[in-house]
Amino acid sequence: MEKGTRSCGSCRYAVDNQYILYILYIYSKEGKALDIILSNTIDQPIYEQIANQIKAQIISGTLEEGSLLPSIRNLAKDLRISVITTKRSYDELEREGYLLTIPGKGTYVALKNTEIIREEYLRRIEEHLKHIIRLSVYCNLDEEEICMMYRLLQEGDN
Repeated sequence: MEKGTRSCGSCRYAVDNQYILYILYIYSKEGKALDIILSNTIDQPIYEQIANQIKAQIISGTLEEGSLLPSIRNLAKDLRISVITTKRSYDELEREGYLLTIPGKGTYVALKNTEIIREEYLRRIEEHLKHIIRLSVYCNLDEEEICMMYRLLQEGDN
């Protein structure tokens, strides 16, 4: 396959050798775009890719509280995947408190629970700190030097 970008209806996809990366622009009933990028080149299951991207859009404010999301069937159709996969993504997000499903009405972005969002940010910080610790071992940096780097970066941002 040749390299390049192709268009197909509501999606764009990049062609690079044997891998295809779908970038889909899915619109809610309110006309807001729900950007979902699915990749078959990573080890993460499709349902997790969908859930993580919707969660990121909620946390960043791209998807606002009370926004109506596409139905499970419509999302599955637009993404060209199984309804079971999209249901699993929505169920996971609802279990985590990011979505609220009202039978017969649809699935909405739940009202922001600041504690849930804070926990998510803390989890991300912990992941970054673990990565910093691993890298610091390779560079023979001690805790004092890491703290110094942090303070210098913080001063640079002010």
